[in-house]
This record gives sequence, structure tokens and C-alpha cells, in this order.
Amino acid sequence: MTAVAGEKSRVLTALDAVRDPELDEPITTLGFVSTCVVSAAGDVVVRLRLPTYFCAPNFAFLMVADAYDVVAALPGVRGVDVALEDHFASDQINAGVAARAGFAASFTGEAAGELDELRRTFVTKAMLAGTDQVCRPLRAAGADPARLATMTLGDVPASAELERLLRRRAELGLRTDPSAPLLVDPGTGSPITGAEATRHLGLARVTRTGIEANTGICRGMLRHRYAEAGVGEEE
Repeated sequence: MTAVAGEKSRVLTALDAVRDPELDEPITTLGFVSTCVVSAAGDVVVRLRLPTYFCAPNFAFLMVADAYDVVAALPGVRGVDVALEDHFASDQINAGVAARAGFAASFTGEAAGELDELRRTFVTKAMLAGTDQVCRPLRAAGADPARLATMTLGDVPASAELERLLRRRAELGLRTDPSAPLLVDPGTGSPITGAEATRHLGLARVTRTGIEANTGICRGMLRHRYAEAGVGEEE
């Protein structure tokens, strides 16, 4: 592997941490990175794309801004050029991100404020979906809702799904230690009692199903819009 190829791989690994806020999947595996070019001098050019011309500008802004941040934070990077293409608000988004202006300043007169609450809303949904992913095999093994309400994170076998759930809980400032309850209110962190467990698990299942359905739709629309696979895209 050449030095430049190695640097490109490092940039793509950093971009793996940038997620579509609604789908809770990396922009790389979703196919949203159309090109990634790294020069020998350390200048990085990344171009992003989305499934439709009218994808929500607040979601798009978060992804472009996050992509800029993770690339700029890499040691040895001299210059960063991250931009969204083929989108009705790309000029405003790209100019705002390049100027580090924030969402409200980038959409003066149109945006009510910054996007912190929106981001938290989607992390909350991701945590609920993750709870269903972790609990489904436990329920298949015979654990009913009342039993799940008594379990701790330390009672759950190690898995990629559990690690993902722990990361989402950490983002929300919720407990992730082994003695923490498995089922908690995503807003307060309070344990879910036995009487509440069935409803909580139902909400988690519906949330997971909705996210997976939206992910499938977005993947299909992206493939219809662009013939070429994205950099790092997975089926």
C-alpha cells in the first residue's frame, strides 16, 4: 500500500464515525461518500451525495459538518474540503460548514436554532432500536419482558449489537457499566419496571423496524440515482 493509499484508508476510517442521523448508519457504508482524494501533502477532498435532491437540509448539514470535523481532527491533515453535491441546499450547507458558521447562521431567517436537540432525538431513537436488537435474541431464548426488566447490562452476552447499544447510551449520558439496568428510559435513565417493560419493548421494536425500513428505502433510492457505488459502500 502506498503512503497516499494508506492516508485515504485512514480518512475513510474516520468517516466511518459519521452517521446519517435518521438511519444510524455510517455515511461510508450507506454509499454517501462519492469521492475521497488525499494528496501527498495532506490535503483531503471529500464529496458527499444523498439519495434525493430534497433530503432534509438539517440532516444533510449534520453529516457534512461531522465529516469535516472528523477529517480535520486527523493528525497530518493540512487542508480539508468537504462538500455535498446534487442537493438543493448544497451551496448554503457547504459555505456554512467551510466557514464553521453553524446551522442557524448558514440558513439565516429560515432556521430556528442549532441542531443539538435534533441530534439527541435521533440518538434516542437509535438507542431504542439498539435495545430491541439486543433483547430479541434474549426473548427468543425464553426471557419474557418481566425478566428483561430485572437484567443488567452485565447479564447480556457480548455482541456487536451490545457494543453499539453501549455507545448510544454513552452519547446520551446514560449508564453503561455492567450493573446498569438493561431497560431504561432514554430520557431520564430511570429503570423500566416490570409493568412498563412490555410497552417499552414494543416501542423499541417499532423504532427499530422503522429505522431499518427507512434505511432500505434510502439505499434503493441512492442506487437508482447513482450508478456507481460510493467509496466504502456495503450491500
